Amino acid sequence: MSTLTAGYSDVRATNLSAVLGFLRANAPCSRAAIAGGTGLNKATITNIVGDLIDRRLIRETEQTQNKVGRPATLLELDGSAYAAIGMEISARGLTAIAYDAAGGQILRWHRSGPGRGAGPDKTLTATSALARRAMAAVEATGREILGLTVGVPGLVDRDGTVVLAAGLGWRDFPLKPRLLDALSHPTFPVSVDNDANLSALAEYRYGPFAGTRNLIQISGDTGLGAGVIADGRPLQGNLGYVGEVGHLRIAPDGPLCGCGRRGCLEALAGIPALVRRLRDDSELDDLQLAVEQVVAQASAGDSKTVKALLETGSWLGMGVAMLTNVLNPGLIVLGGYYATLGEWLLPGVEKELQEQALAPQAGGCSVALSTLGHDITAIGAVARSLDQLDAGRIPG
Repeated sequence: MSTLTAGYSDVRATNLSAVLGFLRANAPCSRAAIAGGTGLNKATITNIVGDLIDRRLIRETEQTQNKVGRPATLLELDGSAYAAIGMEISARGLTAIAYDAAGGQILRWHRSGPGRGAGPDKTLTATSALARRAMAAVEATGREILGLTVGVPGLVDRDGTVVLAAGLGWRDFPLKPRLLDALSHPTFPVSVDNDANLSALAEYRYGPFAGTRNLIQISGDTGLGAGVIADGRPLQGNLGYVGEVGHLRIAPDGPLCGCGRRGCLEALAGIPALVRRLRDDSELDDLQLAVEQVVAQASAGDSKTVKALLETGSWLGMGVAMLTNVLNPGLIVLGGYYATLGEWLLPGVEKELQEQALAPQAGGCSVALSTLGHDITAIGAVARSLDQLDAGRIPG
């Protein structure tokens, strides 16, 4: 490709991205509104809108905008041509979700197991079977699949190898290459990423504070991880190992962590650590049930439970303050079981943030609870593929 052709392609992708992004935020709207909102001239808008209609990415509605002069036909996103599939592997089981290009949900499936004790090979077999079912269901609607992304709770390198997933008992498992083989190397992209990274994408695209250009999503489940959006883009790092905040060392003489060190944030503020302090045992067969019991006890005003939650919130707040001092986010979203327990955790988190953040008013950072539920990783996995469209990278 010549430099001139490449330059034209880049400009066109930028213009496509601008139009799709404006429509996603403001549809239904007129061509004139798109021109005014994007700064593109009338001829460029006419050309791009025509192309996007032909590709079934946007469509004219039956609505019109009645202003002075001829009524303007309004435009909206069209989800009939493309879709993306997102999956999650967790200790709870497997999740598969598919959205069309307009953000409409096509399917949402959960299955329990295989679970931590199954090992990576058995989990791969179950994951690929669920992925093939989802692919067939999407293709049956006549939509082209833009991509399939799988979220995993652990360190994932750029090649899609799960370097370490302590909550699953995995180490150095080449999930992406093995999944590609199991799916017979489909024509669309297949990727694997850390669950917290994908959760941050979900918040950025679909959460109540969508579009916040500097945000951190902290997930509390079997582990503790963070995904970072910096200046509107996911922070990836050198090898992809971003967000392992659970292993920030908060108290050198603190409790033993699963990583083998003492005093990690996860050992102090992790959900399993909280539950074990309250139950005085080390076995956690059903974390969801255990959290439900904590909620019931706290709601009933049990003093031991409320005190443990406040302490957990304070430890978590120390980690939040560290992140705020380093990255200066505008928003930190607490997800997973942290959102479930947020009523009792937030006071401690916010107190520590205000006391330990160096910048005045914590650098403008606020803390919120996620509303996206336990599907957030799979939703973020969908967003990863749909973001390619919003960047103007359209198939064909």
